[in-house]
Parts: sequence; structure tokens; C-alpha cells
Amino acid sequence: MKFPAPLIPGTLIKRYKRFLADVELSGGEIVTAHCPNTGSMLSVSAPGSAVWLSPARTPGRKLAYTWELIQVGDTLVGINTSMSNALVEEAIGNGTIAELAAYPVIRREVRYGKNSRIDLLLESEGLPTCFIEVKNVTMKRNPKASSAVEFPDAVTTRGAKHLAELTDMVSQGARAMMVYLVQRRDGGQFSIAADIDPAYAMALGAAMAAGVEVLCYRCRVAAERIDVTAPLGMEL
Repeated sequence: MKFPAPLIPGTLIKRYKRFLADVELSGGEIVTAHCPNTGSMLSVSAPGSAVWLSPARTPGRKLAYTWELIQVGDTLVGINTSMSNALVEEAIGNGTIAELAAYPVIRREVRYGKNSRIDLLLESEGLPTCFIEVKNVTMKRNPKASSAVEFPDAVTTRGAKHLAELTDMVSQGARAMMVYLVQRRDGGQFSIAADIDPAYAMALGAAMAAGVEVLCYRCRVAAERIDVTAPLGMEL
């Protein structure tokens, strides 16, 4: 997926109030950018890091920039969680996620469960409807290249609720799946950060035991585009 406009490089000063980040541009100007990530951003928000911003496409928007990427060591990381669904949808459509290639119809944000919306709903004649929740993964606490990338980076009661609702869909005869999308190219495997959110780890185990499927795919991240590339091994 190509960024619609060239990204603007800068240096991160600080991230604060969850949705704001102060960034110094190359010319010395300091701007406040929208931070499209509700997590703690543990390991991907160090002040002084190189970052890239996208210019707002809506004229007159209060914040003229959105934070998209950060450099962590030798790796670019995509921190914009709102990109995840579109990236997974594109990867299903072009056959990269082979496990879901048999589904020609993909719909987004369809109501289901108890006042929820599913990230992606897949349909195909002769196959059970497939409900997919997508989670963006950025955290890597150990800088060693082969160490694990992890989710979640903060307690997520909403994530546990989604797992329960996916389990309900399985009980009704549908197919249900968690897709963890790693927006960075390093990391030897994916794992759950049970020390950060033990309730989520337990909820995932229960969901898997009930038939909810789990996939993890990694991305190639560049300043021009982000693409889903290949599955990443999991230790759950």
C-alpha cells in the first residue's frame, strides 16, 4: 500500500495525551501531529527518534500532520493502527494471506455481536462466513533482532471483548479469526505479552480452544509504502 503523498521526515520530541506528538521538522519548525495509536507505544516512542509524518488530506484540519513511521535501530515501524485493516484487506485480495484466498467478498466494519463492528467480514459461496479482527503489533522489548514482537503493549479490555465475540461466532457455525499484523520487519516470532495483560492472554487461550483461528503476518515498511509480506511464527 503506497502512501498517497510523500512523507515528511522529522525528529520526535515527545508523544503525549495519547493522540498528540511534537515533532521537529528538518527546517527546525516544531509541529504537533496526530498520533493514531491508542496503546502505550512501548519501545516505539523514544524522544529523539527519526519519524515520518503524512500531510493532512482534509483542508483546514486542526492538526496538519499524522505520525506514520518511526525508526527503531535499523528498522522502520508503522505506528498508525488505522492502516492495519486496509493492509490486511489488500493482502487477502492479492493472495498474500493464502489462508483466506478463497474469499472473494470482503466487507469492512459490519455490525455483529453485542453492539460491535467486525474489522473484516469475508464471504464466499459454499464457505462459512469468516469474521476477522485485526490487531496492529509494534512492540519489541528486546532489541536483539531475533527476539519476539509482542501484543498487547497495554491492558486491552476491548481486545478481550472482541475475543469473546469471535468465540460466539464460532458457536453459531461461522469461521472466526484473529490476525496480528506486525508493522516491522524484525523479530523472530510473535508472542502474547501476558505479563502486561494476563486477562487478554487467558482470553486468547480460551478463544483458541473454542475454535477461533490465529494468524500473524509481518510487513515490509518503507517511507514510500507498507506491504504485508509473509507469515511470522507464533509462540502462544
